[in-house]
Amino acid sequence: MNLRRTLRRWHLWLGWLVGVPLLLWTLSGFVMVLKPIEEVRGAELLAPLAPVRLAGPALLPSEIAGLPLAKVTLEPRVAGPRWVIEVQGGPTRLADPATGRLVPPLSAAEASAEVQARWRGTGGIAGVTRTSADDPPLDLRRETEAWQVRMADGTHLYVEAASGRILATRTRWWRIYDLMWGLHIMDLRGREDTHHPLLVGFAAFSLLTVLLALVLLPLSTRRRRS
Repeated sequence: MNLRRTLRRWHLWLGWLVGVPLLLWTLSGFVMVLKPIEEVRGAELLAPLAPVRLAGPALLPSEIAGLPLAKVTLEPRVAGPRWVIEVQGGPTRLADPATGRLVPPLSAAEASAEVQARWRGTGGIAGVTRTSADDPPLDLRRETEAWQVRMADGTHLYVEAASGRILATRTRWWRIYDLMWGLHIMDLRGREDTHHPLLVGFAAFSLLTVLLALVLLPLSTRRRRS
């Protein structure tokens, strides 16, 4: 009798303690499964990159000679094919393979053109904003200089200034999903840390609450039969 009363008291107080986290976990999980993940990510909003077509030999800039190169790729851009030259521990640069000359990072107009050429969604461009590598937007979370291209339907597309690549497609639903994910892992600031004391602590208390319920169930059933 005393054991059952003690267990019930612990179960009651633990229930009050983990009630709010359990509600948030259930609510956020429910919202995150409302739409297919492909729709959340906006997988169909951008056309795939067109194949590279060269009118002549592809020339590399002489300035990269002797540099520790991490990667050099030839990629299509609206203005024509571009070398994307990634220097190990250094900046990424663009070069024109027709002339072998380095070209400056993308402007706002060029970033808009890259998005417009591949956009399959509804509406046009509502605005363009430069983002900083030191303080990237929460829905990008990449420490790189980029252009945020906002579409009329609420989608945000991020074009890396140095490479001209479209780094991320963030639909309105993606941002809701991201908020729910932050609630789910209890990390609203960075939304990436799935192992911190608050989350681990509440998960442990929730597990203990369930275990107490499983212990109390046969005790309560046995008492009713008696």
